[in-house]
Amino acid sequence: MRFRIRATAPKASESLRLGPCPIRVSSRPLRVLDFDIENRPLSYLGSDFTTAEVTAMAWAWTDDPANVTVYLLGETELPEILQRFVMAYDQADMVTGHYIKGHDLPMVNGALMEFGMAPLNEKMVQDTKCDLLSAKGLSKSQESLGAMLNLESPKVTMNQAKWRSANRLTSEGLAQVRERVTGDVRQHIELRAKLLALGYLKPARLWKSGTTQLETYTP
Repeated sequence: MRFRIRATAPKASESLRLGPCPIRVSSRPLRVLDFDIENRPLSYLGSDFTTAEVTAMAWAWTDDPANVTVYLLGETELPEILQRFVMAYDQADMVTGHYIKGHDLPMVNGALMEFGMAPLNEKMVQDTKCDLLSAKGLSKSQESLGAMLNLESPKVTMNQAKWRSANRLTSEGLAQVRERVTGDVRQHIELRAKLLALGYLKPARLWKSGTTQLETYTP
């Protein structure tokens, strides 16, 4: 038995017509959250090494530096402070700060672990210390960089007496640390903008807590 296959042209009614199809792509600026924490010594871990506890958190969107959100231990319980920060963190496309990869992000994760809360999700991060271009002979502290670049926003300094008052959660100390952490965020927003304009910062990179998904059995 043989089969003969013939190709026939489709009828006009059956033919597919492709016309111009405009595609609209909308975009928006990245939501970048700038944040800073303060902490106090909490307990001895061994020898003279002490662990720390978060005492203050402040954050602001980089396109709105005047609107800084601040929470202080002594006014708000730490689990609530962490919860409020995580809500803002999860809304951000990227977070930024000074040495947040080495200090702030791990400190927040440690506090979340202590209270049995979920760790921070992975996030794009730009750190103005860790992601600063390779350079020698210069201090990489936020205060030093701010002075070198002649930033308008000042670094709020605190001496030992002020820190002792702040770490004891006195009303005077809380007022001082509020000014300190707010000033750090506002200065850092200006610092990052200046570093970016000068080409001194490396691109943002994905930061991970080091967690993995719960293993599930698939038959």
